[in-house]
Amino acid sequence: MGIELLEDLLAVYSPSHEEKQAVAYLVGAMRQLGYTACVDAAGNAVGTRGDGLDELLLLGHIDTVPGFIPVRREADLLYGRGAVDAKGPLACFVEAVATFKPPPGWRITVIGAVGEESESHGALYVRDHYHPQALIIGEPSQWDRITLGFKGSLWVDYRVQHSVTHTASGQASACETAVCFWNAVKAWCDSVSVEGRPAFYQLTPSLRSLRSDSDGFVDNASLRINFRLPPVITLEEISARLQALKGDGELQLGEPIPAFKADKNSALVRSFLSAIRRAGGSPVFSLKTGTSDMNLVASAWGCPAVAYGPGESSLDHTPNEHISINEYQKSVEILSNTISSLTSR
Repeated sequence: MGIELLEDLLAVYSPSHEEKQAVAYLVGAMRQLGYTACVDAAGNAVGTRGDGLDELLLLGHIDTVPGFIPVRREADLLYGRGAVDAKGPLACFVEAVATFKPPPGWRITVIGAVGEESESHGALYVRDHYHPQALIIGEPSQWDRITLGFKGSLWVDYRVQHSVTHTASGQASACETAVCFWNAVKAWCDSVSVEGRPAFYQLTPSLRSLRSDSDGFVDNASLRINFRLPPVITLEEISARLQALKGDGELQLGEPIPAFKADKNSALVRSFLSAIRRAGGSPVFSLKTGTSDMNLVASAWGCPAVAYGPGESSLDHTPNEHISINEYQKSVEILSNTISSLTSR
C-alpha cells in the first residue's frame, strides 16, 4: 500500500469519540496485508501476525484532536490531521509488521487505540488485557530518534467565592484571589525547578482556563491548571503545597498520570540503535515533555519499551500538520529491521 495507507487513513476524520469509521478502515487494511484483525471491546483496531507465546506489541492511537485538515501532497510533504500525531506512526507500524512473517515463538500485535487525546480508554483497556514481552509506542520522534520517556500530567480545578463588595472597598475580589493563587503556584514551581536541568525534570504548570461570574450577591472565579509532572517530585508534595496556597478557595485534583522513563539498556533499544545506524543515521535518545499512552501501559507491564515514529512533534495539533514522505518510508524500513532483529534473538 505504501504511503497510500497513511493517505487514506488521514482522509477519515477521527477526533476522539468519533473513531469508528477510521477503525473500520484500518481493520480492513490490516486484513488485506495478512493480519488477523478485529475491533476489540473498547473500539480499538487490533491486528496480529504470528501465534507464538512471546508478544511484541506496537501501540499507536487512531484518534486526533479536532480540526480537519484537507489531505494533500506537496512534493515530499503529506498534509492532514494526524499525519504526525499519530496516524503517521500508526500506519508506519502496520506497514513495517506486514513486511515479514514473524518467526516461530513470536506474535506481533499492532493496535490503533481510541481516545488517546481524551481519557485514553483504549489504552486502559489494552493495559488490562495484554502483557507483552516488549512494547513500542507510536509517537513522532523523527526517524533517527528513540523516545525513552514522557512527563506525567495532573489536572487541578480551583474555585473561590467571595461576597460581592464595592470596588472601592479595598477587599480582594474572587478574581483577584484566583489570580494570586495562580501567581503563587507559578512562583512555587519556579522555585523547585533546578536551573540547567532538562525540561523533562522540571515541574511545569499551565493555566488552561480562567472563568468568573456573579449573581449580584456572590462572585465566583475558577481556574483550570495542568501540571506536567517530572519523575523527581511526588503527588503528595504537589498536593500539600497546593493546599497550603489555596487560602479560602477549593481544590479538586484529577487522577494523576505519573511520568515514565524506560531503561535504555535493553534488547529492544539495541535493535533500534542498530537499525538506525544501518540506515545511515546517528541515533539520539529523547525525553518528551508531553504525556502519552506509554505512561499508562509501560509502567504497568514493566517490559522493555520505547516510543518511535516519523514526524516532527512540534507540528502536533497545529493547522499545518504534515509529514515527510521520505522520512515516513525510512521509518518503515528502520522499524522493520528493528522487529526482525529483536524477534530473531
